[in-house]
Amino acid sequence: MQPVLVDAYAAQAATGIKPGTIRQWLRRGKLTHHGYDQAGRALVDLNELQNEPLVKAA
Repeated sequence: MQPVLVDAYAAQAATGIKPGTIRQWLRRGKLTHHGYDQAGRALVDLNELQNEPLVKAA
């Protein structure tokens, strides 16, 4: 499957996960970092965000 690379704000629009949470997951290594866009924003794979159970169950 081809990666769908988006910044944290576009990822929030698609998944509802806050951009700050996505940035924390990138720092902690829970998400794969795919470089930066032209504005310097980190890129993540939208498929990885939607398919991985990253949030702990309460």
